[in-house]
Amino acid sequence: MIVSKSFRWSDPRSITAMAAALSLVLSSQARSDEGVLDTLQVHGFLSQALVITDENNFFGPSSENEGSFKFTEIGANASLRPHEDVLLAAQVLSRRAGGDGSDARPALDYGVIDYQILSNQQRTFGIQLGRFKNPFGFYNQTRDVAFTRPSILLPQSIYFDRTRSLGLSADGASVYAEERFNSGIVRFKGGLGTPTTRDLATQLFPPDLDTQVGGETSSIAQLIYEHNNGRLTAAISAADVNLDINLGPSDGELNFQPWILSLQYDMGNWALTGEYAIRNLSLSGSGAIRGSDITGESWYIQYSRRFYDNWQWLIRYDSLVSDISDRSGSEYEMQGLGPAHSRFAEDITMGLQWNLNPRVLLAAEYHHIDGTGWLPLQDNPDPSETERRWNMLLFQLSLRF
Repeated sequence: MIVSKSFRWSDPRSITAMAAALSLVLSSQARSDEGVLDTLQVHGFLSQALVITDENNFFGPSSENEGSFKFTEIGANASLRPHEDVLLAAQVLSRRAGGDGSDARPALDYGVIDYQILSNQQRTFGIQLGRFKNPFGFYNQTRDVAFTRPSILLPQSIYFDRTRSLGLSADGASVYAEERFNSGIVRFKGGLGTPTTRDLATQLFPPDLDTQVGGETSSIAQLIYEHNNGRLTAAISAADVNLDINLGPSDGELNFQPWILSLQYDMGNWALTGEYAIRNLSLSGSGAIRGSDITGESWYIQYSRRFYDNWQWLIRYDSLVSDISDRSGSEYEMQGLGPAHSRFAEDITMGLQWNLNPRVLLAAEYHHIDGTGWLPLQDNPDPSETERRWNMLLFQLSLRF
């Protein structure tokens, strides 16, 4: 997401840093120029979902009784422009997604000081300092707000919810640029920082292990081309993510390198979207940390159609393979590491959205899944007890102001 001088609220460091920055601005600038407060923008949103599965659990005990209500998102964001070229923006999010609910404590989703060095009719260039949203794929930078998602759940092969914190944001610095042509727009965003790792340990490793995961210096970049006012959009995203792993006396390092190609053709009342990712994941260490080096593959294709003034439906096929050299997971199972179906997932999704008005959204969707490659470990601590084929039904109410 690129921030223009007319943009009111936007991307993405710590709450303390943003509070200090805001205090400084309000104490020095507001006294001399009360008009600064006129640029203050505050927005918020709330989403509550019901998740029902016939097998396995997703975001809570979804396969029991009437399902799970443990999928809640509550957020508030604010922005202030103390100078024509400077924007302060931050968002605090409380998100419960299964587990014991401890992850629902409010946390800084993003918080940046954005300085726009150059902006004219032809080009824009700026820099952001703080906690910035990672630019990859079409949806990652706006994934927290239900109104910006085409479905309740984004394609899990690309936008993993179980490792959401890793892909969401990073603490550091990013630059963005935009070049406008007669036929279209080219946008670039790249960042260098430390990835957030909140609650990541229990998603990468069995919850009963006392595992610590910390972020190390990582990089990410994305290049987007929009042709003919967004009729055709193409993007390529790449990252080099580094983590430190501590498992008791054992130490290790994890390196994750995804490449994502994104394409969308949008005719206004319908859109065809597809994304393809190739992911290299290497883990090195000693003791209890088992070294590995695998390459995974993800892709989806999605057709969405808008009808009447406020309805949209979609159908999507989504595929995930954890290791392209062992697509069926049979070798993984033969080594006694877990069930074969935990190494892949094929998901057929059908969804429906109804915007009652600009502030209220109702959504429902159905998933038929073969495989458990993206099931949250915290809700399914014993993979051997999961079922290969399962179905999921979701309903969601979303509000915003």
